[in-house]
Amino acid sequence: MSSQLNRDLEKLEAKETTLVDRTFRDGEGKIVIAQMPNLPILVGFTATFLHLVLPSGKIQTALGLVAFGALFTWAWQELFEGVNYFRRALGLIGLVSLIALGLNLI
Repeated sequence: MSSQLNRDLEKLEAKETTLVDRTFRDGEGKIVIAQMPNLPILVGFTATFLHLVLPSGKIQTALGLVAFGALFTWAWQELFEGVNYFRRALGLIGLVSLIALGLNLI
């Protein structure tokens, strides 16, 4: 009986996660640094590209707002729902950058 308890204790100790695991691994233990882009980042990059390509006017202003909103949504989702600390830090950097760009601090 005590040998079973020792094996269970060893398994429990082996499952302790390190900072590196929490930073780069998801809940299933897979290393996640890049992943398939989700809808907000696709919309944000597309709107940003069109904003830079199209001439000045109402459409360019609207695309700028769509790009900001979509990228802000992506950064917010990564910050609060990211699968690991790396993805959450990426969301924080994106959110702070977007706010700084929106306030013309950069």
